[in-house]
Amino acid sequence: MNKKAILDSVKKLREISKKRKFPQTLDFQLNLHKLDLKKAENRIDIFLQLPHSKGKKPKICALVGKELATKAKIFDKVIPQEEFSQYSKDKKVLKKLAREYDYFIAQANLMAEVGKAFGKALAPIGKMPNPKAGCIVPPVAPLEPLKAKLENMIHIQTKDKPSIKVMAGSESMSDEELTDNIEKIYSAIVHEIPNEKINVKSTIIKFTMSKPVQLTEKGPAISQEVKETKDES
Repeated sequence: MNKKAILDSVKKLREISKKRKFPQTLDFQLNLHKLDLKKAENRIDIFLQLPHSKGKKPKICALVGKELATKAKIFDKVIPQEEFSQYSKDKKVLKKLAREYDYFIAQANLMAEVGKAFGKALAPIGKMPNPKAGCIVPPVAPLEPLKAKLENMIHIQTKDKPSIKVMAGSESMSDEELTDNIEKIYSAIVHEIPNEKINVKSTIIKFTMSKPVQLTEKGPAISQEVKETKDES
């Protein structure tokens, strides 16, 4: 994707967007075609480090033993090993926890217990502690680098629909920063699909409450239709 075309599209999106009382997020959506997602080799499941912040810090929950209990206090919530069973017994509390936090990290030697206590709620929505994201850590791991890494990370994955939607940033960011993030996301997805650009039907950007703008090599175009998908990154 031409970088100037992306930048022009971001500028166009700002022009057509009404000012809101809150900083809107920028969503990037890529629609696929000529790709059978029933085949495992055609599915995408990657964690991507963005060049710039997403404009919103992720909420992180740590599932740890006594070895990391103190270090883990840098995260938004810490659930010690002795409290795991309390969550596994209360489905409502467990589901609320799964929705509230973006990433879950776990102490490596406790993964069997984590899976047993939290797996039913976290696994179906793709939030189980994942080694690809560095979220399974040894009992002696330094956690500050992981926190910094997760703040700029997104989870890109295909599900049952031929569409990928992720948060690429916030309208509070500069046009250049948004452009860099969008370019990185687009390149990462294209690199993962079998026939690269041939499998790309369309790409769209939009703010939370704006009309969508379609990205093309020739420049921005107002999109008339967007297929909404659930975003869990």
